[in-house]
Amino acid sequence: MEEKKDISQIQNRIVREFSVLNDWTEKYEYLIKLGRKLPAMAEEHKSEENLVRGCQSQVWLHAEEDGDRIQFEADSDAMIVKGLAALLLRVYSGQTPDAILSNPPDFINDIGMENHLSPTRSNGLASMCKQIQYYAMAFKEKHSQEA
Repeated sequence: MEEKKDISQIQNRIVREFSVLNDWTEKYEYLIKLGRKLPAMAEEHKSEENLVRGCQSQVWLHAEEDGDRIQFEADSDAMIVKGLAALLLRVYSGQTPDAILSNPPDFINDIGMENHLSPTRSNGLASMCKQIQYYAMAFKEKHSQEA
């Protein structure tokens, strides 16, 4: 199995990818492309329980333990939001709870995303980030109780 890259390396790569795009039209097109490439989410995971609160569009985020790592899957009915979810999954899926909790999504600010999203999309992105953190805290807590 290929070794999962360090979160900071993944974030730096995303920043580099966005830096070669000339304007925000190209960046949005790239987000849409990423959203289209996001693997399909299992229908049974598109449940009320997995809906991310605080998003104007529908966004589902599901997490499962895979050994000491967390695997995420996501979907949305809005393509730009789906692209944002794809970026977050690229950074955090397959990482340990400790790695997730100790590495905030700095790439969002580094690529200027927070200045170019509508307030509702910004809230949705923040809600997805919080949900990923909640999953990491829950899995970490579960393991500390088992130890």
